Amino acid sequence: MPDTRRYDLIVFGATGFVGRLLAGHLARHAPAGTRIALAGRDRDRLEQVRAGLPPAGREWDVLVADSTDPASLAALAGATRALATTVGPYLRHGLPVVEACARAGTHYADLTGEVLFVRAAIDRTDAVARDTGARIVHACGYDSVPSDLSTLLLADRAAAEGAGGLREVRLVAALRGGFSGGTIDSLRAQIAAVRSDPAARRLTADPYALSPDRDAEPAVRQPRDAGPPARTPDGRWTAPFVMAPFNTRIVRRSNALQGWGYGRSMSYGETLGCGRGPLGAATAAAVTGGLAAALAAMGLPPTRALLDRVLPAPGTGPSESVRRDGWFRMDVHATTEDGRDYRATAAGQGDPGYAATAVMLGETALALALDGERLPARAGSLTPATALGDVLVQRLRAAGHRYEVTPG
Repeated sequence: MPDTRRYDLIVFGATGFVGRLLAGHLARHAPAGTRIALAGRDRDRLEQVRAGLPPAGREWDVLVADSTDPASLAALAGATRALATTVGPYLRHGLPVVEACARAGTHYADLTGEVLFVRAAIDRTDAVARDTGARIVHACGYDSVPSDLSTLLLADRAAAEGAGGLREVRLVAALRGGFSGGTIDSLRAQIAAVRSDPAARRLTADPYALSPDRDAEPAVRQPRDAGPPARTPDGRWTAPFVMAPFNTRIVRRSNALQGWGYGRSMSYGETLGCGRGPLGAATAAAVTGGLAAALAAMGLPPTRALLDRVLPAPGTGPSESVRRDGWFRMDVHATTEDGRDYRATAAGQGDPGYAATAVMLGETALALALDGERLPARAGSLTPATALGDVLVQRLRAAGHRYEVTPG
């Protein structure tokens, strides 16, 4: 059928902190002739963003739309093949956008790290999107592309070498970067929802919260998302990783969406690497205590008000130098069902939550918009691994990120 849509890709939330970074990446790296538009609530601010882009982006259209206006979202979704949204917190603002894309058969990508939002989006839009052919892809940034793609590559390598399914997979993260007001606001929104709603609290505690078929999940004991400092077999001290409660559920959803193709006995966990020796032990203890204190403080009105005075406000984020000097590395060790060991590495330069995330979301959005015939033949509520697979791996490698698997 002829392509009757006006755009290949729309960036919704282009005036936000990450939205501006995403627009910049696309202006520098989208193929010539890609039809892109910038969308948001304020035309003047959109035009300011457009004026600050590299030359390739300065002719893009700007479109006014609001997440509280269903008609504007329907028009937005109907005008494009793919839409990437940075408008969060997603639990507060995101569901109408997903619903509009699912109904229109428009591919969708976001940056959410919110379990409650993804669960709600699955329940509301998966069946509709499967009928319309839309790929709804959540978690397309540092939450949770490196985790999801690393596990996919490990499973593919083990299967290719006849090693059986994955049995125990452990990711240790290392990074340097900053925080934005939007990330803090999303975390604050989910903490508030969990504290006020026992059902939400039970859902976020479930290691299979995002499963497409909870009753069919195997009885595999999964690692705790938080706990005391611990040591890896190679002597590194680790602490709880703030993103583990979300990333682990995305990876388990990827496994289930593929008929538990990674292995029905797969146990998957993530921690934060803190170094070796006495300094590593002290760092792990400090991170563990600090994370627990920060989460507790954000959940109580008096201490939350104090934190709000010092934490970044929505729409702000790390400086250009912090974004430039940041980096991430995920080291993943997997043991297979026949006892073989494999290691995966996902790494890249740039602040992981912002500079590197703009690359991840940008390449995801371009793949959805331009690579349809090369993508896995799936529709509905998906994950980066199940929607994009090796196509996204190759795009990110070409963009300078590292994804590799080695034995042992």
